[in-house]
Amino acid sequence: MTPAPGAGGDASNAQPASKPHRKKRSRNRKKKSTAAAHPKNRYAKRVDEISAGGLVIDFSGTKGLLIGRFDQKDATRERLLWSLPKGHIEEGETPEEAAIREVAEETGIQSEISRELGVIDFWFMAGGKRIHKTVHHYLFKEVGGNLAPQESEVDEARWFPLEEIVNLLAYPDEKKLIARSGDLK
Repeated sequence: MTPAPGAGGDASNAQPASKPHRKKRSRNRKKKSTAAAHPKNRYAKRVDEISAGGLVIDFSGTKGLLIGRFDQKDATRERLLWSLPKGHIEEGETPEEAAIREVAEETGIQSEISRELGVIDFWFMAGGKRIHKTVHHYLFKEVGGNLAPQESEVDEARWFPLEEIVNLLAYPDEKKLIARSGDLK
């Protein structure tokens, strides 16, 4: 039996084995990345913000003041996120001065500081920026004013029994801060 041409066995008909064609790659070639192509867009800009605020206790010593903002993720715009009143420290203000001013602006309630509760810091993204926020918190006692939420920033301001405050707060860091603060009177 004679093998078919090119099937081997017949040296006169043998053809060199061919390898599939492979494109050579340069070993020094660097991968393109969008970060390398656009170094300015590699990281979001970091912004540091410092705020102050806290928990106001009413004249009776039995209720605490919270502000509510509608949850932007709630399509029905019915869910309020309760938090402690707070805001940015202005040029030349101490954290204590800013806290008193912000509480009054956001709630209409005049107050004075009883003691410091602590400082919380956290990170979040907004407007394409990485924001590192530090918030100084104080315990206040009500000294006057009329409850009126600041229309431009707050959807509601309300007094709640002190024993309900921790459970109502929407943000875990504020919950922990108030929970570990001991006697709030």
